[in-house]
Amino acid sequence: MISFEPLWKTMRQKNISQYSLIRNYNISSGQLDRLRKNSNVSTYTLNRLCEILKCDLSDIAIFIPAEKEGD
Repeated sequence: MISFEPLWKTMRQKNISQYSLIRNYNISSGQLDRLRKNSNVSTYTLNRLCEILKCDLSDIAIFIPAEKEGD
C-alpha cells in the first residue's frame, strides 16, 4: 500500500496548507481527498507536489508492504 502520510508532515515543514495548494497551485480538492484516503493519484499530481514543495517523492509517499498470509 502507498501511504501519503509523509506529505502532511512535509507540508507542515514547508508551511504550505491544503487551502494554499487549492488556491495558489490549482490542486483540486478531489485530489487532496484521494491523498487523505491513500487512494490512487496520478504521477502528474505526485510530480506537481514535488515541484510545489521542492522535495523528493520519498517526502510525499511511502510504500508499506502488505503482510504475507501466515505471518
